[in-house]
Amino acid sequence: MSASLLLTVGISSAQDTMYVAGFGGSVETAFVEKIIPSFEATSGIKVVYVAGNSTDTVAKLQAQKDNPELSVAIVDDGPMNTAIQAGLCAPLAAGPNSNAVYPSARVEGDFAIGLGYGATGLVYNTEVFDKNGWPAPTSWKDLEDPKYAGKIIIPPISNGFGLLTLVMQARLNGGSERNIDPGFEAMKRIKPGVLAFEPNPGKIAELLQTGEAALGVWNNARTAILAGQGAPVKFVYPQEGAMVILSQVCAVANAPHPEQAQAFIQHLLSPEVQAIFTEATGLGPVNPNTKLAPEVEAKVVFGEDKVKSLQSVDYSVINPARAGWTDRWNREIER
Repeated sequence: MSASLLLTVGISSAQDTMYVAGFGGSVETAFVEKIIPSFEATSGIKVVYVAGNSTDTVAKLQAQKDNPELSVAIVDDGPMNTAIQAGLCAPLAAGPNSNAVYPSARVEGDFAIGLGYGATGLVYNTEVFDKNGWPAPTSWKDLEDPKYAGKIIIPPISNGFGLLTLVMQARLNGGSERNIDPGFEAMKRIKPGVLAFEPNPGKIAELLQTGEAALGVWNNARTAILAGQGAPVKFVYPQEGAMVILSQVCAVANAPHPEQAQAFIQHLLSPEVQAIFTEATGLGPVNPNTKLAPEVEAKVVFGEDKVKSLQSVDYSVINPARAGWTDRWNREIER
């Protein structure tokens, strides 16, 4: 156990403490204030939440592979595929809540399981559009429209939303994740109008809220949270299709407290905790027995039919190629 983690929680013994890694922001708040206390009350183990983005969490798992500190990891689907391929996740134990999830929330090999659905599409500032008399965006092709020049924001390829943008542009131009060249050619057409290839969610929110950015690529969950704070933003499911994102959870291989880690995953998949997770993240529940308030249900990806309407990608193809794509992106798109 590292000194930094021990100092963080201020305890002298880690034998009865389990470390869980997941997203920050409102997600961390929901875990610390609601999700973790209800588990601690019945499990008899203390749970410490370690916030970070998906890429950083997987990097921690890789660095700790021979002596894991984290027992549970919550990350997005692309990084989770990397973790599974690296042997960092333990097989999922069967349980009543994991058995109940939608089929599309199951992960091949059962080394992880879905926790919440999101959609990647377009986001726009309604005030800027209204002021300019622009109709709402409807298509991925709108990213090439010169009238938005200097007002477009797209995350870089190091971010999942930027990666999915590249793949979608490839598909719209005759390619795919197996033939990414058309995607790069499309991004070359888009990049003159891009204000920033911004990786930081807080900065993206700021640029959209102020109207400095009028149009961008983001997901429905983050857009709903920002709109709920009063920002004039709306999410658009493009007519060619939005891309599904499935946040996932796994028990870390060879980590401390394996039984409690599996129990914690079942806890996360319970209808009650799924409702809390959805309200905190804007990600739709994977357990069909989850009850949501109508106003929450209307904003999220909820139900197998909605998930099936979204496009998915093959990370077993993408992840081995991603380093090369990143080098090319840095040379050709963000140079």
